[in-house]
Amino acid sequence: MAVFKIVHITKYQYNWPIKESINEIRLFPHNFDNQKVLEYHLMITNNPEVILSEDYYGNRVGNFNSFEAHSEMTIESRMLVKVNHSLKIPEIDYTKVEDLVPLYEKSIILLRLSYPEIITKQNEILSILDKIGCTDKPIIEIARQCNEYIFNNFEYTKGITNIETTVDEILEMKKGVCQDFAHLLLQLVRTAGIPARYVSGYICPNKSGFRGEGATHAWVEIYTPNQGWLGLDPTNNIWTMDNHIKLSVGRNFYDCTPVKGIFKGIAKQTLSVCVSIGYEDGHQFEEINDVQLQEVTVEFQEQLDSIELLHQQQQQ
Repeated sequence: MAVFKIVHITKYQYNWPIKESINEIRLFPHNFDNQKVLEYHLMITNNPEVILSEDYYGNRVGNFNSFEAHSEMTIESRMLVKVNHSLKIPEIDYTKVEDLVPLYEKSIILLRLSYPEIITKQNEILSILDKIGCTDKPIIEIARQCNEYIFNNFEYTKGITNIETTVDEILEMKKGVCQDFAHLLLQLVRTAGIPARYVSGYICPNKSGFRGEGATHAWVEIYTPNQGWLGLDPTNNIWTMDNHIKLSVGRNFYDCTPVKGIFKGIAKQTLSVCVSIGYEDGHQFEEINDVQLQEVTVEFQEQLDSIELLHQQQQQ
């Protein structure tokens, strides 16, 4: 059992004031069998009203608007979470892909989570599965070997991908971070016929030195009728454990994005995310990441340049 105090701060900054910011957040940790939320607090710039709801996958979602002009917005999420599932090595389970077919007649969600994306390099996915050898193997073993394949053949490298990076690009580069490896694992296991979902959360630091620890993290859960959802972390080639804290689940990153929104105004935005994790013994870990956002269009960049030039002329 482990108890973690997590502070997640998302900070948007704009080089010119913007207005009418409309936002959606998934920053509420899950309560489930082996994870209990003891405390939770949410603080947002200008203290807007947050309307709570539940999405298709059971995640708690918050929506809020900020209509006043502003050049900065901070969203601070504080939580105290107790986790108790150790390193959960699945029990011996002989369920095979063909055994899952009856489940799809009863659950639309499981059926939805079993479809892979349509990608250009699907032949490479099939080639990987052929190397692994998925014929007549339990689904747990197929998933474990896919997890291991990613860990051994793809390099963990920060700063070369962003939230728009596709599975095709990951297959081309053979590099990426936790989000990329989670999407790749989803493509593999779903192609093999196994229902799986993307998980957004945190991996808390420990003496093992896991990759991706101390920041927002992503992994995958596969479904077996005998044991329910089982977590696999391809970034570290492990089954999920006490150090994994779940925030939200979905088909992919877009279903689980911690913060997303739109605004009115012509301004360039920057995004930084700070995650601080504290232990019961007082030890604390903090990491700050400048998030790579989608590049703006040429037309939008020209508008930004025009405003900057006009401002410089007015200052002369």
